[in-house]
Amino acid sequence: MVPRGKRIHIDMEIRDDVIDHFKNLDTESIKKSRAREEKSLVSSVSSVFDSAQKLYKTKAKEEDLQRNRLYSVQDAYDYLKGRGLYLSFRAFGGRIERGTIPFAKVGRKRYIPQVVLDDILSLGSSFYTVKDAFEEYKKHNKKINYRAFIGRVEKGSVPSVKIGTRRLIPRDAVEALTHVSKDYYSVSESLDKLGKKGIRIRRNAFERRLDRGRIPCTKVGGRRFIHHDVLEKLISLENDLRERRRL
Repeated sequence: MVPRGKRIHIDMEIRDDVIDHFKNLDTESIKKSRAREEKSLVSSVSSVFDSAQKLYKTKAKEEDLQRNRLYSVQDAYDYLKGRGLYLSFRAFGGRIERGTIPFAKVGRKRYIPQVVLDDILSLGSSFYTVKDAFEEYKKHNKKINYRAFIGRVEKGSVPSVKIGTRRLIPRDAVEALTHVSKDYYSVSESLDKLGKKGIRIRRNAFERRLDRGRIPCTKVGGRRFIHHDVLEKLISLENDLRERRRL
């Protein structure tokens, strides 16, 4: 008797540009690009700091400093907030205190160069913090918890880069993970879906079909996922097989 699994072979190709882009994310390339940007940033900040000291010696007014793209802490915070970066003033001040946001001391006051603020905005548009990435992903994957998510980041199944003292996750990676949550089933979810349709397949038997390519799947972050369309096709074929057996 021919084993039941061999009677079903799903020949479907799922083309998914989001998944392809995720698999081609190169964190080493991102790190090298960021290193070049930071080198340029350091040079620009140094130039602005020199200008700030010269302005201080000439007893420049606040407006003169702003014209030279130097912002007080409050004005810097308002600059970021006005461009869509929502960060508490306390957290912003904390980054300044820890030195993760460079500043120039003009007299007794601290000023942040606009080039630094624009860099913060640029990072915010390209990356999530680990916490923000988790919150975004959890909207589409309710089962994930923060500890498990951090574990995936540490293992590298969720790509990340360290910039300064912070670990950041590319927004493209989070977009891909949420896309998978919406359009694909994990192995466990697939078996659960099949069970609800009255189709009983043991996990090891199901995974053998994936191994042998009889059920198309994609690997994301070290885990296998089955597209919704593929699983619907499998359910249809299993039901057809069940009907033929009854005849």
